[in-house]
Order: sequence, then structure tokens, then C-alpha cells
Amino acid sequence: MKLLDYQDLRAKGIKYSRVHLWRLEAAGKFPKRVRLSPSRHGWVEDEIDDHLEGLVAARDQGDAA
Repeated sequence: MKLLDYQDLRAKGIKYSRVHLWRLEAAGKFPKRVRLSPSRHGWVEDEIDDHLEGLVAARDQGDAA
């Protein structure tokens, strides 16, 4: 299992602000982060990849994400 930090998300093309990511997570529209310490967290890479694949699938089906 690989954990991604904020910069890794940006490298995958997810260029949302930290605040926007938090809002999406709270709304259940983005994978939740994993707390590593009081000031560090990361996202599970497989969950991020699944999320992106879901967005592509929704696009291909003509659904609005």
C-alpha cells in the first residue's frame, strides 16, 4: 500500500486546494485521508486511482460528476 501526500495528488492531476479537498471529503465526493500524525496525513493511492477511474467512467457514460 502506498500513501500519497498533497504534492503527489497534484502530480496525478488533482490540483484542488487543501480546503477544497477537505470539503469534497466531508461531502463523500473524494477519498478520505489517513491521519499519520497530528500534523501529517496521506491518501491511499489505490483509492485515489479508483476515484479517478470512476470519474472517467461517469464521463464516458455521459453522467455529470
